[in-house]
Amino acid sequence: MAAAPDRTTASHRRPDRPDPGETLSPAERYAASREREARRRARGDRAWPELEEFRELVGFTLDDFQVRGCEALEEGRGVLVAAPTGAGKTVVGEFAVHLAVTSGRKAFYTTPIKALSNQKYNDLVRRYGAERVGLLTGDTTINGEAPVVVMTTEVLRNMLYAGSRTLDGLAFVVMDEVHYLADRFRGPVWEEVIIHLADDVQLVSLSATVSNAEEFGEWLEMVRGDTAVVVSEHRPVPLWQHVLVGRGSGGGPAATPRLLDLYAGSVDPTDPGVNPPINPELMAVFRSARGPESDPRRGRRGPGDRGYRGRGGGPRGGIGRRGAPRFAVVDALDEDGLLPAIYFIFSRAGCEDAVGQCLAAGLRLTSPQEEAEIRLVVEERSATIPGEDLEVLGYHSWVEALARGIAAHHAGMLPLFKETVEELFSRGLVKVVFATETLALGINMPARSVVLEKLVKWDGSQHVDVTPGEYTQLTGRAGRRGIDVEGHAVVVDHHGLDPVALAGLASKRLYPLRSSFHPTYNMAVNLVAQVGRDRAREVLETSFAQFQADRGVVGLAKQAQAHAEALQGYEKAMTCDRGDFAEYLGIRRQISAREAELSRAASANRRAEVAAAFEKLRTGDVVEVPSGRRAGYVVVVDRGRGGGFDGPSPTVLTSEGRAKRLTLADAPAGIAVVGTVRVPKGFNARNARHRKDLVSSMRNALADGRTPPGAQRRGANRRGRGSTAADDAELARLRAALRAHPCHSCPDRDDHARWGERYERLAGEHRALVRRIESRTGSIAKVFDRTCDVLLELGYLAADEGRGPGELRVTRDGRWLRRLYAENDLLLAECLRRHAWDDLDAAGLAAAVCGVVYDGRRDDGAEPYVPGGPDGRLARALEATTRIWSRLGDLEATHRIDATRRLDLGLVAAVHRWANGRRLDTVLQGSEIAAGDFVRWCKQVVDVLDQIAQAAPSSALRDTARDAQHAILRGVVAYSSV
Repeated sequence: MAAAPDRTTASHRRPDRPDPGETLSPAERYAASREREARRRARGDRAWPELEEFRELVGFTLDDFQVRGCEALEEGRGVLVAAPTGAGKTVVGEFAVHLAVTSGRKAFYTTPIKALSNQKYNDLVRRYGAERVGLLTGDTTINGEAPVVVMTTEVLRNMLYAGSRTLDGLAFVVMDEVHYLADRFRGPVWEEVIIHLADDVQLVSLSATVSNAEEFGEWLEMVRGDTAVVVSEHRPVPLWQHVLVGRGSGGGPAATPRLLDLYAGSVDPTDPGVNPPINPELMAVFRSARGPESDPRRGRRGPGDRGYRGRGGGPRGGIGRRGAPRFAVVDALDEDGLLPAIYFIFSRAGCEDAVGQCLAAGLRLTSPQEEAEIRLVVEERSATIPGEDLEVLGYHSWVEALARGIAAHHAGMLPLFKETVEELFSRGLVKVVFATETLALGINMPARSVVLEKLVKWDGSQHVDVTPGEYTQLTGRAGRRGIDVEGHAVVVDHHGLDPVALAGLASKRLYPLRSSFHPTYNMAVNLVAQVGRDRAREVLETSFAQFQADRGVVGLAKQAQAHAEALQGYEKAMTCDRGDFAEYLGIRRQISAREAELSRAASANRRAEVAAAFEKLRTGDVVEVPSGRRAGYVVVVDRGRGGGFDGPSPTVLTSEGRAKRLTLADAPAGIAVVGTVRVPKGFNARNARHRKDLVSSMRNALADGRTPPGAQRRGANRRGRGSTAADDAELARLRAALRAHPCHSCPDRDDHARWGERYERLAGEHRALVRRIESRTGSIAKVFDRTCDVLLELGYLAADEGRGPGELRVTRDGRWLRRLYAENDLLLAECLRRHAWDDLDAAGLAAAVCGVVYDGRRDDGAEPYVPGGPDGRLARALEATTRIWSRLGDLEATHRIDATRRLDLGLVAAVHRWANGRRLDTVLQGSEIAAGDFVRWCKQVVDVLDQIAQAAPSSALRDTARDAQHAILRGVVAYSSV
């Protein structure tokens, strides 16, 4: 792949300007290209007729960055606009739509999520009329052949691969929120679209402010041609940073929360600079609360934090570390005139609890007239919801909160409820929304203030700090353009908050854009079908991921050179005049390796003993786990299916009433059966009453001291056996060889050894670095080759020598795979090809698809209930699906491909009941899933069923898929537009 031209080479760089990427901001790095644009425009007083007409259409004065973006479009160039949230970058996208409409050509406006597509569709309909604007979101099709079509990015990607005639006449594509290409799961779609769009299509990329906008722009210019990069760091509405301290200073009674500025009065909030000074009053409050030894500027907490024991703070008194109650925070914002506000809480349950706390506190933020208007809107929007579903949806408490101007907004809510909240908030009727971070992505819901309860969030596996980019995205909602003269970002004081760290977080407004692109099976068959294997490799090497990887190799090569020089010095320092010290170190390494091998063997023996004890467990056994993650007593409720790669893993119920999988890793010291209880035949681990009764039986058995007949503490692990290292002949031989080596008697042996260890450590790092360099060169194409090898072995691709050596063609089975765009695309194709689902009815097919699509992200350890029992048609189909997934995983491991995500059957029963026409309250009974989550997953099942209805090899299965779609798409699922 030819290297992209360097736009800032030494021959063009001013001698007084530092190297790009070292100390300059994106705006400064952009200055040179902006100057070139200015010279381009300075050829005379050039008229911009379309832009002038557009100015009159929008009816407000455009900002400088908006003008520059629009001028580039009218010149016929592509454009990347990177600007803060709320700055108005979508105006440039709307100008592209205007150019298409006035010239009789087509424009596609793509968004990352359906909710944003719906919102933008309504905006454009109001401007151009319903006859000129269409909407395509996978499950919604409105006027799809209109000259202006709003769609999700996935829909456009599918069009490109299918060669849709809808693409005829396409002149402009707007990619809103293009920074989504960094998203781990959905990001590759953006790059696929950018790479595959026709060359004559002008691309408008709209991004949040990123620190490497110039780099991204250079890549766009490489793959799309002439592209203007427009960067603005200016917020049209200034943003003030605050900390809300929750209690009065001194140790007295609680006081009304106080809102204190984060920065000192001398700091310009629009340009705080690096390490801005902190408000002295805020620092004084924190020192009072935590004691003099915990000055945040010293970077450590004092004894006041550790000694805090409730209201009043630590031993020195102060504000305490719990922060203000949520209703008190809202009340304080109301008093200061800072509503409406979005209050970010990184927990769905926390959002719902916050609404409940505000209701319990009697908080009311609306007038009688506003309340009446809210109730009218809610009744109109909710009229289609069946009456029997209202209770399970929490409708009445939701309406009561809305009537008071209070709402929650998170992914677990019914989409219709979320849309209603969005409408009421945008109309100024709802005054505070407690939201998870998903609200910060795309939806246009600006507020006067944004509140962050904490600066730590759960990322799915652990608690992590909020990054500067995330902080910017969240607080960017504050300040309504044209309404507010300033916005306010408020962080609620909480345990561990450091004002200095917060200032650093708030002043770093930028974050880098990193590609998450990787070839998928569906992408591979589509590329091979369109351009062949060799050309496909070339196309993939033009991805932003490869562009960034190639640039990174330069820095790695410099690091490797430094390693090589250091290794020469280490090798000289460890030289011994009595013999070959490298040989001596080699013997030492062999001894360490042999000792590790013997240790592993001993561990394997212990593991085998524990596994044998697990194999002997019976349903009803009360088991003592002496140590490990599950230490305590448990009762076996299901023996499981025997040993696999990870050994036996029975399902057990803990003494706290939680159903879990017990694995060998949970019991490193073994187990002992100390009692037995009867497990009822109809026991269901998902039923809270059943769990409570069985836990009670286990406790009674332990209290009575009952044990199984003829087996005292059956299965106890034997411990204390000696290591085999003392008797190992090979280890003894190596130790003797070490003592006999001439370097062993060297008086400087320890010094030589230290240098030798450094040499070995650095040599290992150097080898790894060289592998990284080699792997980055053509890395995307290598992954593509391995992906093709998997497809070749499975028969989705075949050799095509007629097109040249090494070329491939798509087989008949591969043509089915081309139509499957879901995350587990190959698993779906294999299930269709191997007839795993042929015998299922509509409800069974919907449930089986749910098992492939659903990802609960959390394993409660309980064996999920499968309708029809273990010998029913659905259970057999799921068993076949699991076998297919297992074989596929083995093949992927052989070819070093990331494994296809495993099945999750946690929602199978609920979807099956829903597809059979059961009521929502019955469907969700015994399940912990929220109604909104259920609807969201049903929508994804419907999307995949639609793909199966197009791709299935048999007409019967295609018909069943359509029936399953209709069975799922009813009630609250059908009434949701998201």
